[in-house]
Amino acid sequence: MSEERPTVVIAEDSALLREGLVGVLERFGFAVPASAGDAEELLAAVAEHQPQLVVTDVRMPPTFRDEGLRAAIELRRRDPALPVVVLSQYVEQTYAAELLAGGEQGIGYLLKDRVADVRALVAALHEVLVGGTVVDPEVVRRLLARRRDPLAKLTARERETLALMAAGRSNAAIARELVVTEATVGKHIRNLFDKLELPPAADDHRRVLAVVTYLQEGDGEG
Repeated sequence: MSEERPTVVIAEDSALLREGLVGVLERFGFAVPASAGDAEELLAAVAEHQPQLVVTDVRMPPTFRDEGLRAAIELRRRDPALPVVVLSQYVEQTYAAELLAGGEQGIGYLLKDRVADVRALVAALHEVLVGGTVVDPEVVRRLLARRRDPLAKLTARERETLALMAAGRSNAAIARELVVTEATVGKHIRNLFDKLELPPAADDHRRVLAVVTYLQEGDGEG
């Protein structure tokens, strides 16, 4: 293994942290043929260099929300065997769940401030590299909390809208009850469909699924 250094492409928007990570990994026996500052650069670098491992942050330009994590999901879609480690300050719950559900092998999700030391990070990368799964306990805790209460992501107004849907009200009736326009009600309903992760389907079908979720959570006092 002395000559065969595992190759890794790194994506991190902070130039200082990116270069530091490159230096650390090279010191611990990895080869880093490319590093990226945004998701597009990451996808291009992986296509060009075909690394054995990808390490990416979650929040990168242009919106600094979830570009890196969505790029990781796309990379796994293109090559389900590609080991990917997400190294971030954040738990982006929806996409984290999608990434972890997309395959049991060669996946890592680590929080930057909970990586105890460099050697622990390197050990985690090697574990993922050989097909293991390494997930920070805090990530697991937050994902389980999210699964326990899918309604927790809804705003107060979205919950009111869902309660009225469960009572069988039409959009027009909900609009009258909440003293808003039907367009606003439609927006609330689309938002709650997205937050409850209801798959695209006929709106009537999604409405039923949303109400079922609401009732299952014991929140159907309306």
